[in-house]
Amino acid sequence: MKRPVSSKQHEAEFRRRMRQGAAVEASLRDKADAARRPDKQTRRRYLRQYVHWLWPYRYALLAVFVLALMTAGLDMVWPLAIRQVIDGVLLSKTAPRDVQTRNLKLFGGVIIALLVLKQALDSLRSYRTSVLNSKVIFRLRQRLYERLLGLSLTELSEMKSGGIVSRLSNDVDSVTGLVQLALISPAVALIRVVLTLVILFALSWRLAVGAMVMIPPLALMSFLWLRRVRPIYRSTQEDRTNVDARVNETFGGIRVVRAFRREPREERGYAIGQHTIIRKRLYAERLELLLEGMWGLLIPGSSLAIVWYGGWLVLRGLAGIGDIFAFQIYAVLLLQPVWQIVSSVSQTQKSLAAMERVFEVLEMKPDKPDAPGAVEAPSVVREIRFDHVGFEYRAGVPVLRDFELTVPGGSVVALVGPSGAGKTTLTDLVARFYDPTSGSIRLNGIDLRGIRLGSYRNLLAVVQQDVFLFDGTARENIAYGRRGASEAEIISAARRANADGFIQGLPDGYDTLIGERGFKLSGGQRQRLSIARAILADPQILILDEATSNLDTESEQLIQSSLADLLHSRNGRSSPRTTFVIAHRLSTVTGADLIVVLDEGAIRELGTHDELIEQRGMYYEMVERQRRSFGALTETIG
Repeated sequence: MKRPVSSKQHEAEFRRRMRQGAAVEASLRDKADAARRPDKQTRRRYLRQYVHWLWPYRYALLAVFVLALMTAGLDMVWPLAIRQVIDGVLLSKTAPRDVQTRNLKLFGGVIIALLVLKQALDSLRSYRTSVLNSKVIFRLRQRLYERLLGLSLTELSEMKSGGIVSRLSNDVDSVTGLVQLALISPAVALIRVVLTLVILFALSWRLAVGAMVMIPPLALMSFLWLRRVRPIYRSTQEDRTNVDARVNETFGGIRVVRAFRREPREERGYAIGQHTIIRKRLYAERLELLLEGMWGLLIPGSSLAIVWYGGWLVLRGLAGIGDIFAFQIYAVLLLQPVWQIVSSVSQTQKSLAAMERVFEVLEMKPDKPDAPGAVEAPSVVREIRFDHVGFEYRAGVPVLRDFELTVPGGSVVALVGPSGAGKTTLTDLVARFYDPTSGSIRLNGIDLRGIRLGSYRNLLAVVQQDVFLFDGTARENIAYGRRGASEAEIISAARRANADGFIQGLPDGYDTLIGERGFKLSGGQRQRLSIARAILADPQILILDEATSNLDTESEQLIQSSLADLLHSRNGRSSPRTTFVIAHRLSTVTGADLIVVLDEGAIRELGTHDELIEQRGMYYEMVERQRRSFGALTETIG
């Protein structure tokens, strides 16, 4: 068996592609991702959108900026006060000792007051920045979640669950950091640099030149160096998305993993994914540490140069001792904002990569937006007509072909046929999870695409073979079908679905937590709970996709009578519901008003059970095959 690629090999391949100049491609998984990678024009558009997001908070942003400027201004003042203490007080040869003492106390108190005020303003700025970030995070995350809920099923499946969670959590947090990293910090740092240089040149242009001679080339080199970091962070984020998606998939199918004893394989895959992320992150940090080391040497080196060169100037009467002290402080104050600008570029790389992922989703078009002039759904379903419907998941590969059928309101339509015949696809089109590639589906003569999607979905309820329940109580899962349902309505729905008995036997009855996807319940119990949810929703159009497949024989028999009542009346009213039933167990659809036999996306036979049996065609063969299979199984067991 082929050995899996190790994390070291993953990193080596990534770095090889980086060296070849394929930095962007190295962070992507395939050509489809590469085509989706935003270009410079797209990034600029994303930045404009981000500014648009910040616009409602412009006054709060301005307040934070003003506080930062005040802090920077106070930083410029206290070194001058120290210079005055040294040259004007301590080294003064004319002032009496008591005057020197009084002035020393005065200047000391002023310096302490300035530092306390500066720290107070800086703390206030940090708090206001956190408040601003929190507001932006909430609004952006809420909008992103809303957009994700509205995306098509195809786009969501391509994004993977790990990618969805990553965008909502880590990416949004990183994007909001752009307020500080890409806007406030660089702007304030630049102002601090300008003010510091002005003061340095005003004190001594010779010392100013000596203090900053190494800064421009080192800053330029830093900018060029950090450009290599951004694709590493994007690649790391892509890897994390894939690892998270794999974790969700593994625990979603934990029974399959354990049944086939694949725990070691999943553990190894998870370890390789995590090690790859760690290796890439450490690679990026090594690049950044090189820069930090150079800047770390620059600060003490600048101090030594100022002392040496300043001392030489003092000996020649071109500068004072206070100038050297002031220059020492201003050199640090100069290097700090310069490094802050360089460092913010590095941090901004991460935020920009996250911003691309977030705004990429926000720019996606919502699934099936209401067409101009769309109308509300009718209150009564009189007819559903399939008019030459064709559908393709992939271009050139038809799943449904020229499907024509008229379903009277209140009918029970059974869809049967071999796997892959198009049964589930047809019901997905009825539910408008997809729209036909060709032709149309009409409700009371109105194309579904001309009806407001929200109002149309109010007519629907779906019970699927693969039951999905939420991590909540039994009551909450049943009531999910209709907001504001009363206790009596919930219990009534459970009784009609033959679920009340087992719910009452749970530790806390209807308030029992059933676990994620209802893992604390059996398959049949989960199915009955989902049927109770559909009963409570009281839909006009009901879709049953193998709704009784997970029920034992006794439960199936009990629930068939409940389903008969469910299919032909709506809460005791005379208007029956229109029902589409997908069934492989043909004994469950013998009472359907219409049976549609599908094969390769087209109608092969149409009629009631008795009519199709008389035709001795495809349906008859399917019934006979199931009867013989059941008989053979019975003989084997006996």
